[in-house]
Amino acid sequence: MTLSEKSAYLRGLMEGLKIDTDKGEGKLLSAIVDMLEDVSYAISDIEADAQAVSDELDQIEEELDAIEEYLDGEEDEDDDCCCCDDDADEDDEDVDFDYDDDVLYEVKCPVCNEIITIDEDTIAQGSVSCPKCNETLEFEVDEEESEDSCC
Repeated sequence: MTLSEKSAYLRGLMEGLKIDTDKGEGKLLSAIVDMLEDVSYAISDIEADAQAVSDELDQIEEELDAIEEYLDGEEDEDDDCCCCDDDADEDDEDVDFDYDDDVLYEVKCPVCNEIITIDEDTIAQGSVSCPKCNETLEFEVDEEESEDSCC
């Protein structure tokens, strides 16, 4: 039996006994039953909220597990060396690579703190002027890294 059912049962007992709620003991019993009903409703609301939170946490946990599996799968793929993999030609035939996407970088001007977005070509040029304060920002690029450094 739930708390709300028990409080309703007590109310029924009180009404069945025909307790006079205008006298001292009757007022006390009526107030106690009213308070028990209020407490049972409050507890029912808390239980419903707790169940809703629990359901949402379960859903978040499932989504985090899926993200973790996705990220773990990506790391495994990155560990495989494409130039050393004998099956690379068979696996990559259906993959469509988009090499047109530019990589963008955000640089903060040390003078005015303006955030400037630049691409790899701008970095390769070696410098750029801040559009806000005209400070020249210079870049050094290490060209020692080659694309054949995979193996």
